[in-house]
Amino acid sequence: MMMQQQQLSSGSEEDPRYADMDSRKRKRMISNRESARRSRMRKQQHLDDLVKEVTKLQSENAKLVKSINEATQCYIGVESENNVLRAQLMELTDRLRSLNSVLEIVEEVSGLVMDIPEIPQTLLEPWRLPCPVPPIIASSDIFQC
Repeated sequence: MMMQQQQLSSGSEEDPRYADMDSRKRKRMISNRESARRSRMRKQQHLDDLVKEVTKLQSENAKLVKSINEATQCYIGVESENNVLRAQLMELTDRLRSLNSVLEIVEEVSGLVMDIPEIPQTLLEPWRLPCPVPPIIASSDIFQC
């Protein structure tokens, strides 16, 4: 029985009709393997490119986060300074009002005419300045503390 199977399998290799088919199958198999290898190489290259891009984007993201944090710290510092200046403005305005009221009392008691200046509205509302304000020139280091 084994002899028959060997004869059948060896017979197909010797038959010229099947020899051509086996050659085509072998060529197709080799071609398919080569195509699969190239496909795996392209896939690996694409994966490597994506990993590089992820690394680059993570680095850019870290730089942006650092820049945002620095700008936030500068903003907090400026906001704090503005709050101090507003408090000082209110304190000085109150002092000026007190001094003006003392001058008014002295004027009434002494009968002397005194030039008591009024508190300018621009102190209380600086955005309504009577003179034109020069434009603010922006620079690249505007947020540098």
